[in-house]
Amino acid sequence: MDARAKPDAGEDARSIVVTRLFDAPRELVFAAWCDPEHISEWWGPYGFTTTISAFDFRPGGEWRFVMHGPDGTDYPNHVVYEEIVRPERVVYRRFDSDGNDAIHFRDTVTFEERDGGTLLTLRLNFATPELRDRAAGMGAVEGGHQTLERLAAHLAAS
Repeated sequence: MDARAKPDAGEDARSIVVTRLFDAPRELVFAAWCDPEHISEWWGPYGFTTTISAFDFRPGGEWRFVMHGPDGTDYPNHVVYEEIVRPERVVYRRFDSDGNDAIHFRDTVTFEERDGGTLLTLRLNFATPELRDRAAGMGAVEGGHQTLERLAAHLAAS
């Protein structure tokens, strides 16, 4: 079960793509993605915890949360859902955490049935290659790997 970053044709300069094959049915993986009680158990890289203050899982709905780093730093996050197709796809915009409502990136998450399991693909699209490179330099790729590893452990324990 491999998680890796790869460019997507035509968007490689602006995108970060991380995939993982889960040994779990698509409905279960999707459910863990759209339930705040599940998400707070696995969201974020190793050592992070998540506190959710708002979670309205519908197009136009918002998800507001704080990721608490292992060093005590808090990272406020604001997500607005654009599209939800159960159990196939979730599309959302993540805004900068400094409150200026500038779009940080757009994320498309797909859930594809694969050999009795689920291939999950995270596709983070940034406005410019420079913003993509900045996020990659700040650990977005490794953070994606770790987040999906935590999801796998959560699913195995469920």
